[in-house]
Amino acid sequence: MKIKFFSIALLGFLPLAAPAQTADEIVKKVLDARGGADKIKTVLSQRVTGHVSFAPGMEGTFVVELKRPQKMHTEISVESQKIIRIYDGKGSGWVVNPFAENKDVQPMSAEDLKSISDEADFDGPLVDYKAKGNQIELAGKEDLDGKPAYRLKLTSHNGEIRFYLFDASSFLLLKWEGTRKIEGKDYPWESFFTDFREVQGLKYPFKIDQDSPGTDIKQTLTAEKIEINPQIDESRFAKPTSPAPPAAAAPQEQARPRSSD
Repeated sequence: MKIKFFSIALLGFLPLAAPAQTADEIVKKVLDARGGADKIKTVLSQRVTGHVSFAPGMEGTFVVELKRPQKMHTEISVESQKIIRIYDGKGSGWVVNPFAENKDVQPMSAEDLKSISDEADFDGPLVDYKAKGNQIELAGKEDLDGKPAYRLKLTSHNGEIRFYLFDASSFLLLKWEGTRKIEGKDYPWESFFTDFREVQGLKYPFKIDQDSPGTDIKQTLTAEKIEINPQIDESRFAKPTSPAPPAAAAPQEQARPRSSD
């Protein structure tokens, strides 16, 4: 299963009636719009369950469990098969992919481990971004689907560059741009965030549309339930056992000829 940046330097021509927004000011407004950095940090664990659809026409369900510090357990069920990705928060991760040639538990690739700590960070990259070794720049203001949006450029601690576009009015996340590695090849990737709802004082997008521009790779994640601080057993973040092979069909007993009465 297979599951450009454009800027115009016109700021010098703008009137100076109001001071320009700085990256740090926008980051603060973004975090406040979600519920505040302090509130975000009170979340010790999180579970998201929902529905996923892949182009063309494949559908399934997903469960993502997160727990401090940076532990993650993800399951995607498609066609009665279950893909599992686990990270223990200590530098080790595992994958079970029944659609791959090797269906046993496999260690996460070096490429996966390079970015998995960010993926498992449910605070998000903007909370305490300097302490995490991230750099943030204000890359401009533009129109996105009729909405003015601020574009922030984030360079992560491992050198990965991503762009985030935030609604200039609500300061909620509208779009993410970056790259994803699929079968060893880098693809441009974008995610669009909609249907924000409040869950225990924090706002979350309940729908994420993702695609790789120039390809037919598309998927949509629709959350059905987001749980804050659920009890999650530590065993969920340990190395999983390999799935049992499908049971062989029992041989059918041959019919015996009946003796005549």
